[in-house]
Amino acid sequence: MKTLNVGLVGYGFMGKAHSNAFAQVNHFFNLEHQVKLKSVCGRTKEKAETFAKSWGYESTETDWRELIKRTDIDIIDICTPNDSHAEIAEAAAKAGKMILCEKPLALNGAQGMEMVKTVEKAGVPNMVWYNYRRIPAVTFAKQLIDEGRLGRIFHYRAKFLQDWTINPDLPQGGAALWRLDVGAAGSGVTGDLLAHCIDTALWLNGDMKNVTAITETFVKERMHNLTGKVEKVGIDDACSFLSVFDNGSLGNFESTRYARGHKALYTFEINGENASISWDLHDLHRLQWFDHNDQGNLRGWRSIHVTDSDHPYMKQWWVPGLSIGYEHSFIHQVADFIQGVETGKPAYPTFRDAQRTQRVCDAVLTSGKDHQWHNVAKD
Repeated sequence: MKTLNVGLVGYGFMGKAHSNAFAQVNHFFNLEHQVKLKSVCGRTKEKAETFAKSWGYESTETDWRELIKRTDIDIIDICTPNDSHAEIAEAAAKAGKMILCEKPLALNGAQGMEMVKTVEKAGVPNMVWYNYRRIPAVTFAKQLIDEGRLGRIFHYRAKFLQDWTINPDLPQGGAALWRLDVGAAGSGVTGDLLAHCIDTALWLNGDMKNVTAITETFVKERMHNLTGKVEKVGIDDACSFLSVFDNGSLGNFESTRYARGHKALYTFEINGENASISWDLHDLHRLQWFDHNDQGNLRGWRSIHVTDSDHPYMKQWWVPGLSIGYEHSFIHQVADFIQGVETGKPAYPTFRDAQRTQRVCDAVLTSGKDHQWHNVAKD
């Protein structure tokens, strides 16, 4: 069996999720390559060594440049704050490494386009971790749409709600709270949460033509962990936007970190001329389905338990009726990426696919400032 050696950059929450996927994928998927956890890179040597020991990485680095130089590394997996994605990814591509990059792809569309050009010029396999595509119920929804079961699509609505930044005394910046620092994150809920909703929507329903948005920053100033000073908050705490898709359907999206009682409520619903579907991350193995073609006195919403072997990915797991979870979406993404390497057929979303989401985010953030309709740029 051939080996693919992984070099992980960053050891936070996503570092754990990705490491688990790399460690588990060969146990459940029949691949030509064995994935090996080769090295983890982090700024703090002691923390990197602790992480490496916990997850089984063979070595550590404290400079991602040294990791990229290594000839025994095949894949660079970028799990760092958004402001470093471009520099690491472009260096990795020029060194001929395969690249997996956390979302969003970049700080903005202009930066994202440069990343796309660099990886495509280098010809290296690349992918962005929009993992919700690979939850079996969501993938099943894609199959139903592609089969024409819903007919013409009229509406797409999605929301992603959290509540963890309501406290005005919460600081911004630093290792734990970089998502509140516009310099490190680029944006707030738009790039962090709505990017997931947008990626899923583009995958299921096609490109968007234009958007109009409203954004709000409820706490205007926070102490910055790095400077120790109270500074202006530059990220969006909440965002709602309307969109028109290329297929003529209408989109309605909402995200906030100020929805008390919600930790990670991600839902979407799609209404077509023949049928509707809806999905809820809190009940991720179920797809809700309404079919107008059902007999009238039996017509109604049904709950499909997506655990049978003929459902996406499920033949790799347990017997029907037994559920899988959030972490399995990352395992599926690694499996698809490696199969793409083996077949020469890229697995999606590539950097170019993720750039489509980046352009929508750009238009949303611009509209949030001037409250006008904005076309989504096409690269």
